[in-house]
Amino acid sequence: MEAVLETDRLLFRKFTIDDAGLIYDLNLDPEVTKYTKDPMTDVEQAKKVLREVILPQYSLYGHGRWALHLKEGNEFIGWCGLKYRPELDEIDLGYRFKKKYWGKGYATEAAAACLDYGFEKLRFRDVYSFTSVLNKSSERVMQKIGMEKEGEFDHPKIEQGHPLRRHVLYRVGKTV
Repeated sequence: MEAVLETDRLLFRKFTIDDAGLIYDLNLDPEVTKYTKDPMTDVEQAKKVLREVILPQYSLYGHGRWALHLKEGNEFIGWCGLKYRPELDEIDLGYRFKKKYWGKGYATEAAAACLDYGFEKLRFRDVYSFTSVLNKSSERVMQKIGMEKEGEFDHPKIEQGHPLRRHVLYRVGKTV
């Protein structure tokens, strides 16, 4: 496995189309997709997401969502990465982990590494993230990695009355 990035406990690598089963399995747990409302219906849908959403980011922008593995044992535990959102003209930090890996600090470790990569290697000026206002665990991760709350908005996939919270971290001052 060729690592794009690594931390003390994690290896980050590019996804391949052969990872459709991993994506499907990750999204099978309704608690994993509780706040994102995007479960997978089958492995074919996971392949489509890989082909149309995840894989093109690598060649178009030089970054994207990366598969995460534990260094010890090489087990796939989820994903984390920086995704360009052309509809917003912004870089979005996101992550998703198998439930058995929640509460162990992996989200904070992975998100911080992705921010460092984005700012140091890719020279981003700012990075954004979106969390459900109900997702207190992700709120804590955003705080730990230094992101600031910037506002709330409704999203069509999220239940009415439970908006998303937008977070941002500026590396070189606010952009205009």
